[in-house]
Amino acid sequence: MSQEMVLGWAEQGVFITLLIAAPLLITALVIGLGVSIFQATTQIQEQTLAFIPKIAGVMLALIIFGPWMLTQLLTFAESIFSNLHQFIG
Repeated sequence: MSQEMVLGWAEQGVFITLLIAAPLLITALVIGLGVSIFQATTQIQEQTLAFIPKIAGVMLALIIFGPWMLTQLLTFAESIFSNLHQFIG
């Protein structure tokens, strides 16, 4: 196994990780921004106000994007296991 192959698999692994995490992180970011704007306009400075909408939004995004995320992860894992003979010898 060459160094380029290892770096290629590592790069693809990091890319898949970011791709899978992106929908949940973007959802939390958008909801947090919306709650922050709401808090700034109403001058409500309660720190725990942002947690419940973020949790609910991330759970909803997980329900919506979960099958796609699982498909991406399974495709990556399948490509690793199908090329396992190249890693050993």
